Amino acid sequence: MLKGKTALVTGSTSGIGLGIAKALAAQGANVVLNGFGDHEGPQREVEQAGAAHGIATAYHGADMSKPVEIEAMMAFAAEKFGRVDILVNNAGIQHVARVEDFPVEKWDAIMAINLSSAFHATRLAIPAMREANWGRIINVASIHGLVASVEKSAYVAAKHGVIGLTKVTALENATTGVTCNAICPGWVLTPLVQKQIDARALEGNISVEEAQKNLLREKEPSLQFTTPEELGALAVFFCSPAGNNVRGVAWNMDGGWTAQ
Repeated sequence: MLKGKTALVTGSTSGIGLGIAKALAAQGANVVLNGFGDHEGPQREVEQAGAAHGIATAYHGADMSKPVEIEAMMAFAAEKFGRVDILVNNAGIQHVARVEDFPVEKWDAIMAINLSSAFHATRLAIPAMREANWGRIINVASIHGLVASVEKSAYVAAKHGVIGLTKVTALENATTGVTCNAICPGWVLTPLVQKQIDARALEGNISVEEAQKNLLREKEPSLQFTTPEELGALAVFFCSPAGNNVRGVAWNMDGGWTAQ
């Protein structure tokens, strides 16, 4: 379905971003990956997912807190593949503390990576998408873009901002072939969430398995994690003809979290 299209997925060397990159590759899209740490292993996984379509992949290690590096990444993708047809703004970090104790530098970093990076990548992707009259911008927000949790002021504020950015981008391009939507996962067992589970286990002097169950019991009625594969399938839907008139939504996959 996406043969000849190019997807750029930020924060795609693990977790949700990698799951989405593999799903898009399986539909024939070329993929530009981005993220810290090892990228060769994830890049091979994406290539294998798209092997039947002979897709190409590339990697750019832009620090998503720095606009100049985001600009370099977008220029790299355009030079390599012509343009970015599908932009997935997924890069994110987390820090947990009460508002009065929240380190200012952590607030600034979370805002830069979780919110401002989506703005910068979006503003750079839109012109070529509009010229082609086809584009998909998918912002990975969070259930915390819809509701709040204690000790996550920066993350919640940034993710609410991502949903606001999603709506404005969708409206500004509503009469074109460019759509913008947000995905709002509940708990996904990513490295970011695993750190929270490990911290809970240590603090409560309980097993990691029990800490994991407690985390789900608090918020997610299904008592199961959403998977990167499920989120990848939703991203594919947004890119399909069925998603042509889906614009500005914040689509939650949260096991019933916000239905309570």
